[in-house]
Amino acid sequence: MIGRKISHRPFIAYRPIGPSDLGILQQLHADLFPIRYEPEFFHNVVNRREIISWGAVDRSRPGAQSDDLIGFVTIKIVLARESEITDLVKCDSTQSDQTLVYILTLGVVEAYRKFGIASALIREVTRYAKTIPTCRAAYLHVISYNTPAIYLYKKMSFTCVRRLYGFYLIEGQHYDAYLFVYYVNGGRSPCSPLELVIGAVKYVRTSLNSVASRLWRYDEKKPWRWTKYRESCGFMTPSQSKRNLVNEGSSEFQCVSCINRRYTSPYNSSSIERCGAANM
Repeated sequence: MIGRKISHRPFIAYRPIGPSDLGILQQLHADLFPIRYEPEFFHNVVNRREIISWGAVDRSRPGAQSDDLIGFVTIKIVLARESEITDLVKCDSTQSDQTLVYILTLGVVEAYRKFGIASALIREVTRYAKTIPTCRAAYLHVISYNTPAIYLYKKMSFTCVRRLYGFYLIEGQHYDAYLFVYYVNGGRSPCSPLELVIGAVKYVRTSLNSVASRLWRYDEKKPWRWTKYRESCGFMTPSQSKRNLVNEGSSEFQCVSCINRRYTSPYNSSSIERCGAANM
């Protein structure tokens, strides 16, 4: 594979990935990612079976090397109503064909980093998503320790909307993931800032009404036993109250949330890191 340094200023071009790229695509994934993808995944990529891809090549390299992949991105179109982020995209319930673009893997050979290739590949994805009238967002997962990838997606206007605890299982160890979303074609979060405030106010009002109602009913029965009432109602500490606000109120107004879940790839029987954005 390509070494750590290149001796020339690259002239980068972008093209679809095809059958002739099968071998190098497999090698790049093996070199860049801590997991192994099943052969089915690569055959689906190069034959464009439900997976769309772009490859980066250095046209300034000599001979046949000028068409060898030095970067790639793979994506899949999914129905919004069947996706794992259906609660994070405000969709028109009357339109059942609304879709999302999911970024499967993204990687760049180490010697070619810092040339803006990863950013260019992401732009290819977002431009493509905008050309699909039914598409409302592009999204992906990034492992929690991948600081360069997190910085890159924020720079590319992706929004971090969720943290998933124990999402990845790599060599027997669990890692958290961040979920990033880029809204297109009028798609947006179901939680606008105003909706967050309204939801929070409703939640607090409902909670106060509930407590007041309990106090009133209890006061009618045992008006002079306040201490015992306090124990039976189980008043929460500030930390407990905060935790319950996130967990119980998330369905109404929380946009950024934390979830415990693990991902298992359809192309691999083990739990894996499915977004190769770790390798920018």
